[in-house]
Amino acid sequence: MNAITPASTERLVRVPLGERAYDILIGPGLIARAGKEISARLKGRRAAIITDENVAPLYLDALVASLQEAGIQSSKLVLPPGEKTKSFEHLMAVCDAVLTARVERNDAVIALGGGVIGDLAGFAAGIVRRGVRFVQVPTSLLSQVDSSVGGKTGINTHHGKNLIGVFHQPDLVLADTDVLNTLSEREFRAGYAEVAKYGLIDKPDFFAWLEANWKEVFSGGAARIEAIAASCQAKSDVVVADERENGPRALLNLGHTFGHALEAATAYDSRRLVHGEGVSIGMALAHEFSSRLNLASPDDAKRVETHLKAVGLPTRMGDIPGELPPAEVLMDAIAQDKKVKSGKLTFILTRGIGESFVADDVPASEVLSFLREKHP
Repeated sequence: MNAITPASTERLVRVPLGERAYDILIGPGLIARAGKEISARLKGRRAAIITDENVAPLYLDALVASLQEAGIQSSKLVLPPGEKTKSFEHLMAVCDAVLTARVERNDAVIALGGGVIGDLAGFAAGIVRRGVRFVQVPTSLLSQVDSSVGGKTGINTHHGKNLIGVFHQPDLVLADTDVLNTLSEREFRAGYAEVAKYGLIDKPDFFAWLEANWKEVFSGGAARIEAIAASCQAKSDVVVADERENGPRALLNLGHTFGHALEAATAYDSRRLVHGEGVSIGMALAHEFSSRLNLASPDDAKRVETHLKAVGLPTRMGDIPGELPPAEVLMDAIAQDKKVKSGKLTFILTRGIGESFVADDVPASEVLSFLREKHP
C-alpha cells in the first residue's frame, strides 16, 4: 500500500466489462452531483429512486434536487429498513413502482441505501422490461465496498440468503463518503469486515496496512477514501476475471459460508447479528478451520481474530446475543448455501494471510465436527 496523502479527496475505479463497463466514483459530496454524473452517462430522462425509511430523511431530497437540476424526472419508493425487506413481497412493490413511473430501458432505477436496498432494487432493475439501467448510491460502508459493485442482486427466502436473483451490473456507482459520517459505530464496523476481507483473500500488504491504519479509516479523511478505493479495485479485479462466479469470484465469499448460516440461524434479526458481523465471525472461523485442517498456521488465525477484535467486531458464535440452534441446524444451512456433492462441500479456505483458495472437497463431517466444537 502507498502512503496516504491529504490530497486524496476523490478516487475513480473503472470496472472494465466491455460494453457494460462502468465507473465507481468515491469521495465527498457525490449525492449533490448525482444528476450531473448520471446524465453524463445515461440517455434516459426518468428515474425511479428506491430507498428506505432510515436513509430517506437524510439524503432523498438532495438526490431528487440533483436529478431535477440535471433534467431527470424522478419518482420514489420508501421501504422499511432491514434484511427482511429482501423479500418477494417487496420485490413486487419495487417492480410495480418502477413500471408505474414509466421507466423505460434507457431510464434508471436508482438504489439509495445500503446492501439490502441495492440488492432488491438491482434485482428489480434486472427483470423489469428484461433489464433497465441501474445506478447504485450506496449509503453504508458495507455497500460501498462490496454489494454495490459486481452486479449480484437478489432476495432471501426461508431456504436461505440471496438464493433468488440475477446478475445485473450497475451503470454507475456513486460512493459518497460524507454519508458514512451518519452511520452508527456498529454499522461502520460491520462494513469494515468486508474491507478486511479483501486483504485476507489475496492482498496481505493491504491487510497489514489496515492493521496499522484502521483507526484513521474509522476517523475519516484520506485513509477512509483510500481503503474504500482499494476495496472497490480489488472487487473489480475479481469481477472482471469471473463475472458470474464460475471460479475465482467465489473467493469473495470468504467468511460468508459460516456467516450466512449464522444470519439464517438468527432469522436475519439485526438486533442480534448484521451481515458484516456474520462475515467477521465467518472469517475468523474459516481461518481457524483451515488451521484445524493443517492448511494454515494457528498464528495466522490468531492474527485475524486479534485484528477483528481490535476494531470491535465479533469473532465467535458465542458473541451473538441469545441462543443459537444446534450445530446440526447450522450445518443444514451451510449445506443449502453451498450444496453437498457426494458428502463434500465447497468452502473458501486459506493457507495464510492473503492466501485464500476455493476448496471443493471439504468433508461435511469435518465441518459438522468443527461447528459442534465451536458452538457456545
